[in-house]
Amino acid sequence: MDMGNQHPSIKRLHEIQKEVKEIEQQVVVFSGLSTDRDYKKLERSLTKQLFEIDSVDTEGKGDIQQARKRAAQEIERLLKELEQNANHPRRLEIEAIFKEAQSLVEREITPFYKGGNCISDEFEEGIQDIVLRLTQVKTGGKVSLRKARYRTLTKVCAVQEIIESGVKQQLSLPLSNDAHPSVSKINSVMCDVNKARGTLIALLMGVSSNDTCRHLSCVLTGLIADLDALDVCGHTEIRNYRKEVVEEINKLQKYLDLEEEADSTQAYDLAQNQSILKIEEIRKKMKEINSLLLKTENASDLFLGSRAELQGLIARLDEVSPGKNPCIREARRRAVIEVQTLITYIDLKEALEKRKIYSEQIAAEHQSHKAVWNVLGNLSQIQQEVISFDGNRTDKNYMRLEELLTKQLLALDAVDPQGDERCKTARKQAVKLAQNILYYLDMKTDEWEY
Repeated sequence: MDMGNQHPSIKRLHEIQKEVKEIEQQVVVFSGLSTDRDYKKLERSLTKQLFEIDSVDTEGKGDIQQARKRAAQEIERLLKELEQNANHPRRLEIEAIFKEAQSLVEREITPFYKGGNCISDEFEEGIQDIVLRLTQVKTGGKVSLRKARYRTLTKVCAVQEIIESGVKQQLSLPLSNDAHPSVSKINSVMCDVNKARGTLIALLMGVSSNDTCRHLSCVLTGLIADLDALDVCGHTEIRNYRKEVVEEINKLQKYLDLEEEADSTQAYDLAQNQSILKIEEIRKKMKEINSLLLKTENASDLFLGSRAELQGLIARLDEVSPGKNPCIREARRRAVIEVQTLITYIDLKEALEKRKIYSEQIAAEHQSHKAVWNVLGNLSQIQQEVISFDGNRTDKNYMRLEELLTKQLLALDAVDPQGDERCKTARKQAVKLAQNILYYLDMKTDEWEY
């Protein structure tokens, strides 16, 4: 219908819907909490549009009433989605983990404020644990949760990098004040840089109420100006020292842009990431080999070729760069485990096939050794089922496979080597294999996604 011939009230509703459509894009990717300023802003904008819709005069006409009702329902849907994004259980889980990181920083940040760079093992281990737990938060593919997880991970990983950079720099800096008059000033700047690290960490983690990113940026710029004003001509060692300090300041300045980077879709939507695309391409090839292997009952030549291909895939995965993103690192690690599981499956199949050829030697084997091989035969069959399994932890088949693997572990525990070293070694390897299969089954069903 031509817009020029539309009723003024319908035209107004279309104008409002156009404005609402623009707000919708912000609602979909909103990754904050209900206490955030952006949440209040979006809520106000949507409520305002709802009032605008209510003010549209329907003149008692049914078509206008229906159009107004649909427009109001759309805004109510967006208000509900905004609230759900802010209060989603996974979003609250991310916030709870981040609060732990904040508490850790508040307890351990004092050395940085004092101009030192001594960090306790407890702090480093605590931050690493937080990164791991954030990586494992399930987003279900929801954009707002992916963004929230990425923003939080970015801040915590930045804290790790700032600390590591400070420790590394301590190994080469500073020079003695006696070397040159300028060294004393550079050393003084270096102390200020250490303090700036502490301020930056506090800002990134939201535990500083006295400083702002703008003020810190001005401080860092001033430090570079002080260093540029020094005369170090003809002193290569001192010039290199100054250069190192300038580079360290520049690194700190880059961390101030993290919020803008986290708003980039390519940053938090890893489905577009080149490293993830490479990992998925490798996994696709792995699945093709997997499908071929599971259809084959007995084909030594096929096993040999498949093993070589799979080892090639491991090499390709080693070449994938995760950058500084722990989610990409986790995706690569899991892909490696998938490929290694297939290689183990082939190795065991071949070992069992070769064993059939030497029936006389098997007859003379120690009974305990035979018992271990019987378990390995069972594990090979179970492993094939585990590789094929495509369900979740509530499936009866999952519980059956878990129970079968537990029984094999108990069977191995019951084997008495009676001092036979070969049997001891074989049993140990069989236990490790059973545990790896069980771990792989758990990994396949933990619903992790990048």
